[in-house]
Amino acid sequence: MKPLPVSVIIPVYNGERYLAPAIDSVLAQTWPPAEIIVVDDGSTDSSAVIAQSYAPRVCYLSQINLGPAVARNRGVRQATGELLAFLDADDLWMPDKLARQLATLTSDPNCEAVLGKVENFISLELTNNQHQLLARSADQTGYFHLGALLIRRAAFLRVGWLDVRWRHGEFIEWWARAARLSLIYTVLPDLVLRRRLHTNNLTRREQDGRQAYLPMLREQLAQRRALSAQTDNPAKEET
Repeated sequence: MKPLPVSVIIPVYNGERYLAPAIDSVLAQTWPPAEIIVVDDGSTDSSAVIAQSYAPRVCYLSQINLGPAVARNRGVRQATGELLAFLDADDLWMPDKLARQLATLTSDPNCEAVLGKVENFISLELTNNQHQLLARSADQTGYFHLGALLIRRAAFLRVGWLDVRWRHGEFIEWWARAARLSLIYTVLPDLVLRRRLHTNNLTRREQDGRQAYLPMLREQLAQRRALSAQTDNPAKEET
């Protein structure tokens, strides 16, 4: 079966330092995507110039600063591929990221999404003191990160749009919905994403945004309880 075309969506906000390496890591894929869409979320630096310098290989869109969820949703609306992938403007894909995940989706038509391993790394330009502050986070690895995902467009839309109420952790809320809807996915042991740690990560740049995690988690817990109650006490059929 022929692999399906992939649309890659990269939101960026004042990401001039790291945007070019991020785009280059997509262009270096052993299986190239059908399109790359950079959504500029109101940058005031040279992000627009950098993204547009990659034309026509990169489609550039711009909007006022509304947050990454809005930018990613806009990218999905623009995308034409049957598969969707996302990359933050400061992160890097491994060269065979798409090829490995495409192989899984191509071989199993029932699989809706594929995740892979995520590895943190500290950006090289940081000072020794900055490096020490981030050292503990650099040792962490994981799998459930939007940049490590390849998903069928139909499956993404089945789960629904990223919730634009959240400027932080929107993928946490989206994945909770995906789990409730029994998204069929596979997790590969392969490293697919290198997540850059630096002094201007969104969660560090907007410290107050972390406060949104608590109401988000409370909301998810309430929804789980409601679903559990419906399962335990199904409504009686009318006679």
